[in-house]
Amino acid sequence: MKSVEISEIDKLPGKRIDSGEPFKFKCHKDVSCFNLCCRNLNLFLYPYDVLRLKNELNISSDEFIEKHTDIVLREGNYFPDVLLKMADNEEKTCPFLSKEGCSVYSGRPDSCRTFPVEHGVIFGESGKADMISFFKPPEFCRGQDEDTVWTKETWSKDQEAEKYYKMTLLWAEVKALFGNDPWGPEGANGQRAKMAFMSAYNMDIFSDFILKSSFKKRFKIKADVLKKIKKNETEMLKFGFSWIKFYLWNLPTKKFKKL
Repeated sequence: MKSVEISEIDKLPGKRIDSGEPFKFKCHKDVSCFNLCCRNLNLFLYPYDVLRLKNELNISSDEFIEKHTDIVLREGNYFPDVLLKMADNEEKTCPFLSKEGCSVYSGRPDSCRTFPVEHGVIFGESGKADMISFFKPPEFCRGQDEDTVWTKETWSKDQEAEKYYKMTLLWAEVKALFGNDPWGPEGANGQRAKMAFMSAYNMDIFSDFILKSSFKKRFKIKADVLKKIKKNETEMLKFGFSWIKFYLWNLPTKKFKKL
């Protein structure tokens, strides 16, 4: 999901679709291009994507990150991008692609879930993220020739993408803070950077850090928040976003306070 300046919106590729605006699309095994879109991708994984995928595969966050991702710190950026590592074959297919289609379909990432709709993020004066949407199937996609009509709202509901949208917007607000260098002399490979990455992408280790280390001796977690994060990894991920904001920028949060 790309952050977009308001002045750039009309210059972006694809057809912008507003609330309630219809588009036609249907993907199924009988279209000639079935599975062609699952090859040679620069597929960005957001924190909630990694959480869902590691649970779908029943492996740890560490194992998923090590086996299935490329972590890239691009020039001029201060937080790394996490991309899905393609299979080591001639077509560089998605590692989860099978002859029948996606083998992790119920846990598929945000970008796959919303295809052929792509999203961008714009920020208001308050710093809150809002989403804009574009209908952008590749030229070879024959799903766009089908007659099934959607709006971005009905498509989101059909693909069970609402929670992904909400979590991705929350992450976009955190990621936007990295427009300036927060690391100082220690750089983007220092301990503070490792802490921030863990808090977003490695929920297994982050959960242990919050619940099993000395964290609770140094910070008072609100009782209702503590109850939620003990039971629900998504809530723990939201807690991680708040921790990053506090840890790096001392931004206030209602979830915990320093003792």
